[in-house]
Amino acid sequence: MKPYIHKVNYYETDKMGITHHSNYVRFMEEARVYFLDQIGWSFIDLENKGIASPVINIECNFRKTTAFPDEISIQIYIKKLTPCKVIFGYTYTVKDEIVFTATSSHCFLDSTGAPIIVQKAFPEFFEELKKYIKED
Repeated sequence: MKPYIHKVNYYETDKMGITHHSNYVRFMEEARVYFLDQIGWSFIDLENKGIASPVINIECNFRKTTAFPDEISIQIYIKKLTPCKVIFGYTYTVKDEIVFTATSSHCFLDSTGAPIIVQKAFPEFFEELKKYIKED
């Protein structure tokens, strides 16, 4: 799996010249969209099939600051997968140094907002996600 690369933009920095902490969550979403594209289940395709996966929890660990114009390499993987929930893991590096780690938990909903068991409703998608489970 290729990492997602995000080049820090000047407008993403704060008055001290470092990447504002709120942007790291945005970068997580960018990496998830990129991940899904790579495995052949784009965000658009999932939504067209009636699958939503809202964020239900985020945990972040800031290890080192980043700044304009750092290139952040974001490795994303599946930390845990259940029939109705997925937890993504993220490792951000700059020049091979870990600067940030995080997880985001997501449930699966249908187009009406009702919870679904994705393993039963979309077994091909569930099986594809299983391929990217990585133990810490």
